[in-house]
Amino acid sequence: MIAVNGVRFHYWTTGEGPDVVLLHGLGGNLAIWHLKLVPLLRQRYRITTYDLRGHGRSDTPPTGYTTADMAADLRGLLDALGIARAHLVGHSLGADIALHCALHYPDRVDRMILIEVGLPALVSARKDASWIGWDYWAAMIERFTGHKVPPEHRTDWKYLLRQSMDVPIMFGPLQGQRRKGERFLQVLDTTTLVADYEVIGDLTLENIARIPHPKLLIYDSHSPYIETYRMLREVAVNATSILLPPSDLRHFFPLEQPDLLAEYIDRFIRGEALPALAQDQAL
Repeated sequence: MIAVNGVRFHYWTTGEGPDVVLLHGLGGNLAIWHLKLVPLLRQRYRITTYDLRGHGRSDTPPTGYTTADMAADLRGLLDALGIARAHLVGHSLGADIALHCALHYPDRVDRMILIEVGLPALVSARKDASWIGWDYWAAMIERFTGHKVPPEHRTDWKYLLRQSMDVPIMFGPLQGQRRKGERFLQVLDTTTLVADYEVIGDLTLENIARIPHPKLLIYDSHSPYIETYRMLREVAVNATSILLPPSDLRHFFPLEQPDLLAEYIDRFIRGEALPALAQDQAL
């Protein structure tokens, strides 16, 4: 545990070499990286993972959950651990935080691997009933829990998020067991987490276009966030964009393809050519 910005953060550091920080997504924790990805990278890099505020074993303050707030947490963590500059790997919300960190603290960030970025700047488009993510979300719940999502709740994020906690653990030694979702649901009810995520602040598309760091954008080709992929591909500079073949879990493909992801991360950080499967694509 380490104290940053008045919050105690749970973190792990392992390996030797250039610093790489992995940032998980909403509702996750550092464990998702340690199932397979960290063991694949720690022989070449010093890997730091941590639970975002309100997640895992980190503290749960009532406020402070904007991407700018959590970018400040990341900067504070780097300070506390004596890391002058790091490569950032972020999934979903973690990728949003990585971008905001690069915007506010450019000297602390080297290369970025941004996986299934969501972006607060585009959250309004995802509230529309036509967003493809609604059907994806409901289908995942029905498939893995057996619960039928009523038509009146198919665009109700609070209902869907709560039902998602009934999806069993899908990877690792506890596969098939019930997840401990009570704490996260309590976070949703007692903190500003969800409202804060919708705060764009200065992480506008215009400012994202000014972030010069080398970026690798990785999405599943059937991702519910595919419109964000299209937008980032247009505005992001110094970026390589990759669409992977459809995976079973789409938005959560890093859990399904850790070997492939580790190879992308390693080659991109070292400035090497990416695997033949990786092509800069547009839809």
